[in-house]
Amino acid sequence: MDFRVKNLPRFPSRFPRPEDGLRAVVERAPQAEALAASWADRVRPWFMSVYVLRRRIATIFVVVVAVSLFAHVVFGANGMIVYKQKRAEYESLHLQLLEEQAENERYAREIEALKKDDKAIEKEAREQLGYAKPGEYVYVAPTPAKPPQTVNRSAKK
Repeated sequence: MDFRVKNLPRFPSRFPRPEDGLRAVVERAPQAEALAASWADRVRPWFMSVYVLRRRIATIFVVVVAVSLFAHVVFGANGMIVYKQKRAEYESLHLQLLEEQAENERYAREIEALKKDDKAIEKEAREQLGYAKPGEYVYVAPTPAKPPQTVNRSAKK
């Protein structure tokens, strides 16, 4: 099967084919120079306006970079807002740690007192087991009564 299309008109190309050799390139050099000159004439006013405004353009570029860096520092993944949140969390965890250490110290003192001090053992036995010395009365607080539960009887009939 042959998929080639035959008898198509050839469109003239601006660039010579490699088969034409260097002579074709040299022959078309004046056309290339004219094309480059026309492009230069079209682009030159734009380049001149950019050249005149180069300081403003550079200033705007620096401002945009500075603003983007500021936004990254404040709102980025490790920005100031996240830093402040982590700092507050650190402070609360540090206070919690200090409270836990104080509680551990208190328990350690209680354990040592229960191991060595007879008065501490007697105090714990009296509090937890409700023991009393002769002639003493033990007061036990009553448990609060549970409030009656109301049943919704209208839901099922």
